[in-house]
Amino acid sequence: MEEPTIEVTMAGRSEGLALEPLWESPEPMRDAVDRRGGLLPPALATRFPGELCIDLRADRPTVLANFVTSLDGVVALGPHETGAGGAEISGFSESDRFMMAVLRCLADVVVVGAGTLRAGRRHVWTAAHLQPALADAFAAWRGELWLTPQPTTIVVTASGNLDVTHAGLNAPGVPVIVATTRAGADHLAMLPLSSNVRVEVAGHGERVPAGALLEIVRGAGARVALCEGGPHLFGELLRARLVDELFLTVAPQVAGRDAAVHRLGLVEGTSFGEGHGRWSSLASVRRAGDDLFLRYRFEP
Repeated sequence: MEEPTIEVTMAGRSEGLALEPLWESPEPMRDAVDRRGGLLPPALATRFPGELCIDLRADRPTVLANFVTSLDGVVALGPHETGAGGAEISGFSESDRFMMAVLRCLADVVVVGAGTLRAGRRHVWTAAHLQPALADAFAAWRGELWLTPQPTTIVVTASGNLDVTHAGLNAPGVPVIVATTRAGADHLAMLPLSSNVRVEVAGHGERVPAGALLEIVRGAGARVALCEGGPHLFGELLRARLVDELFLTVAPQVAGRDAAVHRLGLVEGTSFGEGHGRWSSLASVRRAGDDLFLRYRFEP
């Protein structure tokens, strides 16, 4: 009998620690832009001192990415390994979960690949799921920012092969868009999807192109999209030059796996260097215990 997949929700290490600011780059000289964020509300500011502002692009939605990596660059284990998600890479860091919750709170949509969906069968892509004790504080902050109560989850799948009982597809009050191919949409049409899920075709071949995915994000009315992986989806967005910022947590462990893994520099045999030589600049560094929280901005 196949063992059931159980998502670990233990608080883990670094629980309750503040994300202490260590360094921040000077603001570059630029024309005025719309921004989202600022100082966090008092209930959250004890964990995240200072400001967090996201520049809003005028030409398209701003795309953020968030990953946790081991010291040797592993961001996800192979799909057949026990515990293949980011929680295992972070060592179940509660501070990393808090950082993820903050970014979800600022986002209009959270974009995940089908593999990421399968890795966390009980996961819901909201701030409240990561930090239930602070759910009211995150909800209040979204209200102050004039955002919808919950970000929309966008699941990217070429095949449409999804478990329709997944918690992330059935959470009350959380809208879901499945971005898929025509063949994937035909497959999904035969499944009993929840009423909060709608399917949109984003490509007629065997894959979902990054540009078509961006149009679905735009069609959802999003100004800020947060990509939480997996690494293959991130690589597609990066190669299309659509990633504006990367929030990267460095966890103090060496994964040291010989099995199939995904690393920041290698996604299914394709180097991120194929992103046409695009450079990024370090914007800030924070620390919570032994975890480092790095923020990078990509050049246009």
